[in-house]
Amino acid sequence: MTRERVIDALAEVYDPELDEPITRLGFVTSCEVSTEGDVEVVLRLPTPQCAPNFAFLMAADARKVVRRLPEVRDVTIRLEDHYTGAEINAAVARGEGFTGAFPGETADDDLDALRELFLRKALVARESRLCETLLADGATPEEIAGLRVDDLPDLPDARRCLELRRHLGLPHDPAEPAFVLPDGQPLAPGEVKRWLRTARLVRMSLEVNGGICRSLLQVRHGVEIEDPEEVLR
Repeated sequence: MTRERVIDALAEVYDPELDEPITRLGFVTSCEVSTEGDVEVVLRLPTPQCAPNFAFLMAADARKVVRRLPEVRDVTIRLEDHYTGAEINAAVARGEGFTGAFPGETADDDLDALRELFLRKALVARESRLCETLLADGATPEEIAGLRVDDLPDLPDARRCLELRRHLGLPHDPAEPAFVLPDGQPLAPGEVKRWLRTARLVRMSLEVNGGICRSLLQVRHGVEIEDPEEVLR
């Protein structure tokens, strides 16, 4: 078991609000792997006041993806510098859900409704960026509405769109429409321009929040985070 394999696994964990991997956002402060296969990961979010439900999701997901690695013996995920870190760390260590950390706060122990909400927002944002890329390359709105999954270029946004559709249980086979609404319905040709105006607002919200997170990490901890817009170019 190598540290690189653990980091690769952690790259599968996304900030639910920003739809970016916690590794790219700089949330992984340290990752230690012993020769016996014990793993300790320390996470640090941009501010101590980050929402507890988001913080819990990332810590719990980190534990889950690392535990899947076959050579791992024991996993410790520690959230530091967070006002509910003690509660979250204890619940995650016990393998409990959100109510294990915050009893009585919600009946949705796995926070499935919250996760689904942000997956759908992420799909809208990713599709809008992909749509704008195709429009810039000369495609018409009518052509975009007629595209199938198999027609999409091999771009990070296209791959992430398909991942999100799989997570949401939406059709994603090669013959399915390339662009769909959050409920899985195909995007109609006459709706592309209107849909894109709304989708841009969703994307801008995610991008602004992501920029704030990167700025906070840089100011508070001196962590320089690569802009995903540059990564995707």
